[in-house]
Amino acid sequence: MGNRESRELVEKDNTEFASSFSDMSPSFVETSATPMTQPQNSAVETLPLHSDERTAQKPTPSYRSIKSIPNELRERLIIYFEEALYAQALNLLTSLLTSSRPFGPENPAFLPPPQHLSLISTLIVHPSLTTRAKSPEQLQISILALKYLRLVYHSVGPLNARLCDAFIFSSPGKTRRGVSRRKSNSESESPFAEDANRINSELASTDALWTKGDDFWHILGWAFNCSVVHQRRWKKWQVWLDLMMSILENDWDQRDLDQKRQSLIITYVNASDGVHAGEKRILRAVFADGSTRSLQEFREIWKNETKERKPRSNDVSETQNVISKTNIEEGNYGDYLSSESEADDEDPAITEHSPLTPSPSDNTTLPDGSLILGGSEALNFRLRMLSLLSNVATFLPENFTSIPTLYDMYLVYIRPLPVPTFALVMSPLGLEIFAPAAASSLTQCVLRSLVSTTAPLPERDYLTQEVLEKCYLPWPANTISIADNIKVSLCVETLFRLFDNMVGIKWSKGLVDAVEKGIEARDGKARKEGKRKGETGGGGIESDRHWLNASAERMRGVVYMAETANET
Repeated sequence: MGNRESRELVEKDNTEFASSFSDMSPSFVETSATPMTQPQNSAVETLPLHSDERTAQKPTPSYRSIKSIPNELRERLIIYFEEALYAQALNLLTSLLTSSRPFGPENPAFLPPPQHLSLISTLIVHPSLTTRAKSPEQLQISILALKYLRLVYHSVGPLNARLCDAFIFSSPGKTRRGVSRRKSNSESESPFAEDANRINSELASTDALWTKGDDFWHILGWAFNCSVVHQRRWKKWQVWLDLMMSILENDWDQRDLDQKRQSLIITYVNASDGVHAGEKRILRAVFADGSTRSLQEFREIWKNETKERKPRSNDVSETQNVISKTNIEEGNYGDYLSSESEADDEDPAITEHSPLTPSPSDNTTLPDGSLILGGSEALNFRLRMLSLLSNVATFLPENFTSIPTLYDMYLVYIRPLPVPTFALVMSPLGLEIFAPAAASSLTQCVLRSLVSTTAPLPERDYLTQEVLEKCYLPWPANTISIADNIKVSLCVETLFRLFDNMVGIKWSKGLVDAVEKGIEARDGKARKEGKRKGETGGGGIESDRHWLNASAERMRGVVYMAETANET
């Protein structure tokens, strides 16, 4: 079927069916999304700041309810998918989703069953449609799939779209009916309906993302490995991960406490067989760094996934034309449609980029500190996942782990980071994705492992100005390492600025003395014992001192602003 014919068919379907079925009762209604406050016995009771985050609620978006696609169209979609006519299927689905006007919760949207959404998510990152695509048209399919799922996310939402049923893992040869999942009320499907929605296609079964990956943490770890050692492949995983993180966060936020136990992130934490995936393995995935050990544990999803086809000269020009026309929601996704394309494994035109020799021009504009964790975008995704896991441990420790245990595991990965990377992670800007209480609690956890053993540490991490002045501001590190003293200074500064932003610093002579005493103590104790690989970025003593001096001046700036406010 040609492109022109398919477009005419879509327009016909849109005209005939959207009007015919717009008044049908929705198959699924919008789920209540009013979150409950946190329980009194939750870990937040011991978290720091005065602001009572237990009563904080996420705003409830006005999502549309959904109704099933009519059987005639559903069967046509299955044919499109089974015949690999993905562009026609995606164009038809997009037309159905956007056909009902005006948009709003009172106007249900046509949505395909979870099996179809699962396949569409695979189309976003499958090598045959991205790094190894044979034509610009195949490259365009991944963009259409991404655009459609983003539209579903924004208009219908993860709960109404039943993404918890769509994004589940199964073994090769195992039907989705055989996978353990949570059914709720009218959302459950009968075996007959599930069989009727099945797509007989390799990309929907044996070669699907949700079959090739062991679990979500396998995929996450591999994606982060790519961010460090396979940057070209990372460009494809990056857009998929951006969508998935938004879905995971939204799915969690829009549920009350009881519903949170059925959330997608809890499903991934507990894995498909009902047991914990292993907190340590989860953290290894979040901090996957492209090392040999990490690549062995979080291997590629598809065989020879990082291999690419050498583009022919005419392929380059055609692909660039596609790139120039690509604009998703007024964003530039040109990098997502690069000029790599697919061939068989035996094709001599296929080359493999060595993971140890990334293109020297790939990350030239990224902050140096982010490079060892895959660049600024990868670092942002890692922090978002750490924040989400922190929320899970706060609300449902029985389904995951406790806040103290989780932060102790965070500490294992955060404390050894080189100073430039540590500064990005533990800065107020880096931790802004966390709730203020969680950011303060995590910072104090890291700080306690570094600060002088003579510091009178508080019994709890409930932060006050008195705690700052007595327990943190005046003290150096527990070693003479300049890197440790820089990290102590950065953590103290983060707590100082966080408290100032959330509560407000009150100027006093005691505050000035505590700040100056700490600056002097850390500067005096920070001695250079010899260059330690990766510890301070290799800048030498003067560069190392710059970190201390810059942090000191920022804290003095906070004191100056407090003094100015006090005088007025």
